[in-house]
Amino acid sequence: GKVAKVVHHKAMPYRSLPEFIARLRELNCPAALALEFLILNASRTGEVINGLKVEVNGNTWKIPAERMKAYVEHEVPLCERSLELLTLAESLDPGSSYLFSIKGKALSGMAMAMLLRRLNVPVTVHGFRSTFRDWVSEETDHPSEVAEMALAHAISNKVESAYRRGNLLERRRILLLDWQSYCEVVNNNVFLMPNQKAA
Repeated sequence: GKVAKVVHHKAMPYRSLPEFIARLRELNCPAALALEFLILNASRTGEVINGLKVEVNGNTWKIPAERMKAYVEHEVPLCERSLELLTLAESLDPGSSYLFSIKGKALSGMAMAMLLRRLNVPVTVHGFRSTFRDWVSEETDHPSEVAEMALAHAISNKVESAYRRGNLLERRRILLLDWQSYCEVVNNNVFLMPNQKAA
């Protein structure tokens, strides 16, 4: 049978990301807070916009299986900035049950994409997962399996899947702390037209 051609999401080169994060931090709106949170945690749109406050316990966010692409519960170790973003979001919409919301309602699935369009940044929201993965591979010594687990990728190899029972939470916490540190180092790079594969 015919196989559909894979269409890759446009992703921002990781060297341009710190400056973009600085631009996001100039905006005080739920979409900007949610997008930075998504980037810092290498998350998917649906995981973030439907995220609930009850899913956060201390510095860990536990996403239920029904909201995950692989239908497996996923724990996310939240860095300091991620926790700050949740606090800022709460101040914009007090009492909401969602992590990021407007008048108690979850953000639209297009909220972050529309923000990128308004900022004239020609990438996709999903593409930031690729940005993260490229940074891990090219700039760090973190093992591939830790990065893949941070991305909540399903293990296609059944033997490997059977033996990998831990969730590498603390190793992922170190990885995401390094990612936060990188994202906060503002540089003078120019935004480039992306041509990268998305994870």
